[in-house]
Amino acid sequence: MRILIADDHALFRDGLRSLLQSQGHEVVGEASNGRQAIELATKLHPDLVLMDVSMPELDGVAATRELTAKHPEVKVVILTASEADDTLFEAIKAGAQGYLQKNLEADEFFALLDAASRGEPALTPSLARKLLQEFAKPAAPEPAGEEPDALTSREREVLELMVEGVTANRKLSKRLGVSENTVKFHVRNILDKLRLHNRAQAVGYAMRRKMGDRG
Repeated sequence: MRILIADDHALFRDGLRSLLQSQGHEVVGEASNGRQAIELATKLHPDLVLMDVSMPELDGVAATRELTAKHPEVKVVILTASEADDTLFEAIKAGAQGYLQKNLEADEFFALLDAASRGEPALTPSLARKLLQEFAKPAAPEPAGEEPDALTSREREVLELMVEGVTANRKLSKRLGVSENTVKFHVRNILDKLRLHNRAQAVGYAMRRKMGDRG
């Protein structure tokens, strides 16, 4: 995987670069602030950006919002020491594919990076629970997007399964009896129709509309 590191601490970047390279990943560039992260991502086209939250000039959440709007094909995973819930929620709303804390063990870190590379949410179970609880809260009407009835019956089925916690492509394909490529196709259609950036946002959208409530 081609990775761009964005963090304002040079020593941390050095250590992370060595760790990533030891696992066969290519570090294509390093940024020390959010503005530079956007510029380098535009120039280098990485597969994934590891984005710190607290950086000068432009913070990681703002940089993620701008980067995912300009280059939706580039995945952004927040890598931070912050434990603030509001930062987690804002990062996912901004389009981040995941949110990882810097105290993770290496094995879990790389497993979640692999999930992000497959287009799956990169979240530890505890953060995923916080996120789902937040997205389940009543919210004000969202900006104009397609209504749920614009989804096909199969797309609604995929979305309902994601609400139930079945988010991995492999598990979705097994439940639906289709290939993983077909699952990716359906998820992409769901995100495009609802004008959302990632699966976490799609789950939040569905939970607010009780789409996963089959009772």
